[in-house]
Order: sequence, then structure tokens, then C-alpha cells
Amino acid sequence: MEAVRPREERTGFGLVLMGCAVGFFTCIDTSAKWLILAGFPALQLVFARYAGHLLLSLALYMPGGGLAQFRSARPVLQFLRSSFLLGSTFLNFTALNYLPLTVTTTVMFAGPIAVTLLSIPMLGERVGIRRLVAVLVGFSGVLVVVQPWGAAFHPAMILSLGALSCASLYFVLTRMIAGAESTATSQLWSSGLSTLVIAPMVLPVWQWPTTLLEGVMLCAIGLFGGVGHILATVAHRFADASLLAPVVYIQILFASLASILVFATWPTPWTLLGGAIIVAAGGYIWNRERR
Repeated sequence: MEAVRPREERTGFGLVLMGCAVGFFTCIDTSAKWLILAGFPALQLVFARYAGHLLLSLALYMPGGGLAQFRSARPVLQFLRSSFLLGSTFLNFTALNYLPLTVTTTVMFAGPIAVTLLSIPMLGERVGIRRLVAVLVGFSGVLVVVQPWGAAFHPAMILSLGALSCASLYFVLTRMIAGAESTATSQLWSSGLSTLVIAPMVLPVWQWPTTLLEGVMLCAIGLFGGVGHILATVAHRFADASLLAPVVYIQILFASLASILVFATWPTPWTLLGGAIIVAAGGYIWNRERR
């Protein structure tokens, strides 16, 4: 069985790992958007994402420890963490059916702000008045993107906000169990639980790929998810959640390129403005945390 490794203060290494993870997260969303436009149901894509993740985790971790790798020292937290990750993926994939990739990505940029707020009651971190003001500024950036007051608002925006909330709770719980659980246990729980929950529901809507490219993309989405979340889990062992959270901002570069090159969709001025406000607020919070 893989040994539980303690937390280490190697912030630079943790940031590099998180940056690589964000690249794979962009690949997940891009693949999901492409497959949704090809006619695949969101539920099937969620299943493919977690089934592929589970197969990768089994191949990496089972030979060294067998079924003992599933044994958790924090089963309740693992269950909640896995549930929030599943919820975030399902809500985000469903939103991608209606919204551009750049919009869903930008809404998720409020994650560092949500993590900062959640770190107060859940991680016992102390947040001053200036960081609270930065949180409010960041939230205004979310409103600029979502535009609940205008014609540009789409009900699917609510799904993106739900995905944001679930993802933020997932990352906070990942930090909570860091040093108490092995990477193997965390990955097997998060991928295995989601696969078991979705498997009975996906059969009625299952659609077989009709081209080789569709088949490759359907398999690749699970690989992207597995590698990305393994890197993110390891990164949280080396650095605080509040320090790693702003790394997701580099995803706007990846998402914008993918949106232009793959879908021929350019980000709107409102998306760029809201993203800039969120990044500025998150950058200030990160700087305060670093100090």
C-alpha cells in the first residue's frame, strides 16, 4: 500500500504541478465541449471522464497495494470531496451545452475567491478586511461575466455558478486531507465513487462513437481528468490551497486559444472585462496570502 506522505513546504514545486494540472483541466473542458457539439449527452461524458480516471488510477496504484489502497483514514471527507468533484463536473459539462468555453472558464475563475471565504470556517484561516474587499471586487467581476440584469444572461449561468461552488469545496477538502491520505486513496475514491454512481444512469442514454476521432476523444477525456487531478492532489501536499488557487487564471489563455482554434469562437468584451476584474482581485488575495 502506498505510504501516506506528510505535507511539505515546497511552494514552487506545488505551483508548477498545479499549472500542469490546469492545462489538463482545459483539455477536459475542450474535449467535453467538442463531444457535446458532436451530439453526445453530458451524462455519458461525465461517465467517460471518471471511468477513464478510474482505469488510470487502478493501473498506477493497484499493483503496489491491491484493494488496501481503497482503505481511507478519512472516509467521510473522502466521500464529500468525491461528491463535490462529481457535482462540479456534471454541472460544468451541462453548462457547456449552452455556453461558450470562455464564459464557463471565466466564471470558474472566482474559485480562489470562494476558496478564500471557505478557508475561514473550514481551514481556520484568518482573513482581514482588505481581503474581504478584494472578494467583493472579484464577485463584481463574476456579475460582469454573468450579467444577470441583461439580455446576455442565460439560465445555464446558474449551472456554472453551482460548478464553481462544488469545485471550491473540492479543493478545500483536498487540502484538509493532505498529509492524512495517500494520493492513491484520494484518486481511487474520487474516480471510483463517481463511476459507480453514474454507471446505472448512463446506460439508457449511451451513444456509441461513429468515427475514430469521436472514440479517441471519448477515451482521452478520462485520461485528461486522471492526470490533471493526480497532479492537483499532489500539488496540495506541497503548498496551501489559497496559494495554489490563483494558478487557475492561466486557464483563460488556454481556454481562449482552444475556443478560437477549435470552435472559432472569440471571447466577448464583457467576458474579458469580468475576467480582468476577477484576476486582479484574486491576484491581490494571492499576494496577501503569500506575505
